[in-house]
Amino acid sequence: MTMNLDQQIQALIQEAPKDGSTGAAVEAIAPALKSLAAQLQHLQYYILQTLDQGWVMTTVANRNQADLRKNVIYAYPTLQDVALGPQSIKDPQVMALPIPVTQILFRMLSMRSVDSVIFFENPGSLRRAVEVRRQDIQTILQAQLQQAVQKANNVPPDIA
Repeated sequence: MTMNLDQQIQALIQEAPKDGSTGAAVEAIAPALKSLAAQLQHLQYYILQTLDQGWVMTTVANRNQADLRKNVIYAYPTLQDVALGPQSIKDPQVMALPIPVTQILFRMLSMRSVDSVIFFENPGSLRRAVEVRRQDIQTILQAQLQQAVQKANNVPPDIA
């Protein structure tokens, strides 16, 4: 069953480490995460993964400048679309699994070696894709977190 965006956010908060701060941080960035996810067309995407659940990354080069390279992860709207993609899934060590869109965006924060996720939006066609850069997500979510911290610090001490 596919979860809606609110359910996905709740799952992220519930699955956060119980360290006293991560859950609160996820809650603080939840509005921005939900807003980013709402700009994409699907609630979940299929991501190629290794047997140990590592996401399969592809290094792509700029056609005009071969020395410009970036590491991307491809996100497909359906399982059938994975076969149309630029990555070969003939490797028995690799499988495609559905991942909630908010989890993809959230996990990008910790994936330092990934530059972008390419979200293919139209089932049956890989012509239309949306590139989401890790740096952009990081900037947006850090700003949201700073706003939440400022808001929390501006609460009057005598509020009852």
